[in-house]
Amino acid sequence: MKTDHILLDHGGGGKISHSLITETMLPIFDNAIISRLDDGAIFKIEEKQLAFSTDTYVVDPIFFPGGNIGDLAVNGTVNDLAMCGAVPLYLSVGLIIEEGFPMTDLEIILNGMRIATKKAKVKVVTGDTKVVPKGAVDKIFINSSGIGLIPEHVNISGHNARPGDKVLLSGSIADHGITVLTQREGMNFDSPIVSDTAPLNHMVKRMLLACEDIHVLRDPTRGGVGTALNEIAISSKVGIRIYENTIPVKDEVSGICELLGFDPLYIANEGKLLAFIEADSADEVLKTMRKDEFGKDACIIGEVISDNPGNVFMQTRIGGTRIVDMLTGEQLPRIC
Repeated sequence: MKTDHILLDHGGGGKISHSLITETMLPIFDNAIISRLDDGAIFKIEEKQLAFSTDTYVVDPIFFPGGNIGDLAVNGTVNDLAMCGAVPLYLSVGLIIEEGFPMTDLEIILNGMRIATKKAKVKVVTGDTKVVPKGAVDKIFINSSGIGLIPEHVNISGHNARPGDKVLLSGSIADHGITVLTQREGMNFDSPIVSDTAPLNHMVKRMLLACEDIHVLRDPTRGGVGTALNEIAISSKVGIRIYENTIPVKDEVSGICELLGFDPLYIANEGKLLAFIEADSADEVLKTMRKDEFGKDACIIGEVISDNPGNVFMQTRIGGTRIVDMLTGEQLPRIC
């Protein structure tokens, strides 16, 4: 899948993006930490297990219903740390700002970040600001990095899914990607569509209190639930079966996807998580998730199987079965 030039698809979080990472980048930087390909790096310093993650946000538009590029950057890094089982502690923020960017917009974005850090209970402790000539960047790009502490005995990784595990989803899918798309294209609908951007670290903490032995956590951002499940199936060398009639999609989001020919399984989310848990503990963790403000619609959407390792299958509403492949191409550019 190698190409002579970088394409937009390389940043879409799907099959070609996965290929860029595994075939070009990983061989250059390969080591025991990065080769796990989890949401963050996991390592030990003086017997303390830490998680470290970084991400860059280039969403267009920078303001959208439910949030803006600032709180998106905070929540995204907080969630990546939480998906490692870590308690997020400290963040860094790097700003690349276009010359002529309105100061009032910058203040709104920074205040959005401040509110998000308070909600997640983390601190921004360092950062960097660069201003580039007009046209050298589109308004503002934000890099956020974070570090968190992983409690003892917690071992969460995309490699840990096991046959018999139940697959839990914290709520409705595709809200963020469709919100950004409709705002970008100036589409108006009777029913309001709002991004799901949110910090998930408090819910993860409660989940770990309910069940210390959670095998996998993943927030299905770029590439959506379908791509995230494929990554886990490949990493864990297992098969995954999901059920279409159990996957929550809001009516208005489903309608837009149907109108535009999109599959909600591949649309980005910014406030949802997938969890892989032993069947005996799944119901208790599900109850815990539903008590959280960001997990009220949590549900079990499938299970891990030993057959067909590296593949994801979906039982459709009409009783058939189809393969859920990793996203090919980029449905919605610049959604995070």
